[in-house]
Amino acid sequence: MDIAKLGEFGLIDHLTKDIKLKNESTRYGVGDDCAVLHYPDSEVLITTDMLMEGVHFDLTYISMQHLGYKSAMVNLSDIFAMNGTPRQIVVSIALSKRFTVEDLEEFYQGLRAACDKWNVDIVGGDTTSSYTGLAISITCIGEARKEDVVYRKGAHETDLICVSGDLGAAYMGLQLLEREKAVYYQLVNEHQKKNPQGQEPDFQPDFAGKEYLLQRQLEPDARGDIIEKLRQAGIHPTSMMDISDGLSSELLHICKQSGVGCRIYEKNIPIDYQTAVMAEELNMNVTTCALNGGEDYELLFTVPIGDHEKIEMIDGVKLIGHITRPELGSILVTRDNQEFPLQAQGWNPLKD
Repeated sequence: MDIAKLGEFGLIDHLTKDIKLKNESTRYGVGDDCAVLHYPDSEVLITTDMLMEGVHFDLTYISMQHLGYKSAMVNLSDIFAMNGTPRQIVVSIALSKRFTVEDLEEFYQGLRAACDKWNVDIVGGDTTSSYTGLAISITCIGEARKEDVVYRKGAHETDLICVSGDLGAAYMGLQLLEREKAVYYQLVNEHQKKNPQGQEPDFQPDFAGKEYLLQRQLEPDARGDIIEKLRQAGIHPTSMMDISDGLSSELLHICKQSGVGCRIYEKNIPIDYQTAVMAEELNMNVTTCALNGGEDYELLFTVPIGDHEKIEMIDGVKLIGHITRPELGSILVTRDNQEFPLQAQGWNPLKD
């Protein structure tokens, strides 16, 4: 269906008509000039992310459903990184005439799946036209008690450095998708030279044995489960952020804002088997991928040294190093005990 047949408000009604509100803090959602929220006893957390076609995603290999899911999760991840609970999102989309109502239905199907997983309400947004492709802007609102909020600036000397999950898989998934895309276009070009009027050739990408890498790139999950495990264990991180631009970049952010140094150990960085195999296949250094790849949306956090035994008992969390005095710098210790300054080589969206 052509979106123009519904119009802006008709499209909004179509996509949101059966949304049921889940949170007491949501007094009124979609349907008026503003959503109405109520937070009497909590700090309100607000984050926003913009995703641009051709910069943050490629519709050659990500479906609208996966895009909706991922768009929501990257925002929910920021709320969890403050030790908060996400409650509402506002969704704004700019799109060209090549998109249909069915495309937006798929997008909202993924969006709602992500929100349903963490009991988040969709409470509003905006739609407009675009001449340059699809643009998505999502704002997420969450809450936390004042004493529970965790900032990047709270790391102290001797704190332990921890990460959830494993690192580098999302980046390897991106490399896999880009490789198969290049193979596909090369095949199409060769086919068109031989058969200018013929149909596009059949093409089956080679993803066998690499499903985990694709899932990590196309359908990442915010780690609210880790936040819950930390709460159950009685652990309050001293600093925390999510890993969107790469472990090295994020850890240096924490060190700078906390006024500290760090030492992390290459042998302790968690890497999945599929990530290691793919890196070898592409002749890439797997540690470099884990340090700088980004889009893992795992949690990087520090805890007091006295919580060492508690951390050891939590499945899905790995101790990778410790915080030091600032004059000692930020150091990566390799497997053969060489020391190198940690460098921020993760993705920079504004870099030429």
